[in-house]
Amino acid sequence: MRHLMSPLDFSVEELERLLDLANDIENHRDKYAHACDGKKLATLFYEPSTRTRLSFEAAMLNLGGSVLGFSSADSSSAAKGESVADTIRVISCYADIAAMRHPKEGAPLVAALHSGIPVINAGDGGHQHPTQTLTDLLTIRSLKGRLGGLTIGLCGDLKFGRTVHSLINALVRYENVRFVLISPEELRVPDYVREDVLRKSGHEFTEVTRLEDAIPELDILYMTRVQRERFFNEEDYVRMKDFYILDKEKMRLAGPEMMVLHPLPRVNEISVEVDSDPRAAYFKQAQYGVYVRMALILTLLEVNVC
Repeated sequence: MRHLMSPLDFSVEELERLLDLANDIENHRDKYAHACDGKKLATLFYEPSTRTRLSFEAAMLNLGGSVLGFSSADSSSAAKGESVADTIRVISCYADIAAMRHPKEGAPLVAALHSGIPVINAGDGGHQHPTQTLTDLLTIRSLKGRLGGLTIGLCGDLKFGRTVHSLINALVRYENVRFVLISPEELRVPDYVREDVLRKSGHEFTEVTRLEDAIPELDILYMTRVQRERFFNEEDYVRMKDFYILDKEKMRLAGPEMMVLHPLPRVNEISVEVDSDPRAAYFKQAQYGVYVRMALILTLLEVNVC
């Protein structure tokens, strides 16, 4: 039995097989429509989510399975003081696989250690968001045809953004990937990511403050929102939230082949006027999220579709 806590839980070769499976699902939906008949997915979401939770549910329903679970800690026995370990022991009696989002770093790992079914980390605090990373990798590979030889700009909240941390961890395994880290001083990427991941891997990276200075050289611009829920006080959040806004004027500085990604939800860091730009790929990215989660469910449940 395997779990997914980090994108590094899969080797590069296993990731390629997973992404190939996701592309096959994209092109042959009917082939997989009953692959998980009789199987149940439990979605254990201790903090709010729209895309991730519904993407998991859509993935399982597309495979012919069913879904049960809760969408907030208040609607679960966590409100009564039940531990994550006890919750997953009980859920293991009801479902075949579980996806867990939790505000505390490491909570899904605790669940995996006590689980009788595969557990997928659907986001744990500011730590990891591996299925978003799988989505990002599938999107980049599908749109660019490769995962190596790219210059990738990561913009916004690089301190608390778990999607950014996971994506960097995944992409340093590919050759000739260059990172441009775009953030205010207060939201720079954490030291452990800078030193233990980027410097240790030997990948080239630069840190800049102005988006305008970086955008002309990028193959991918990965925008992130400033996350109110990660701030300790409202004053700091208000000061940071509008630091970067991608609009038509800034898009004029970008190359014709550059693609804009965003894990969503956006607040106002991407102007709606950018949505009509053919380089805006964030809604395609959300669709790719369903395909990659379908592939992940099949892989962890060891379901083979001929």
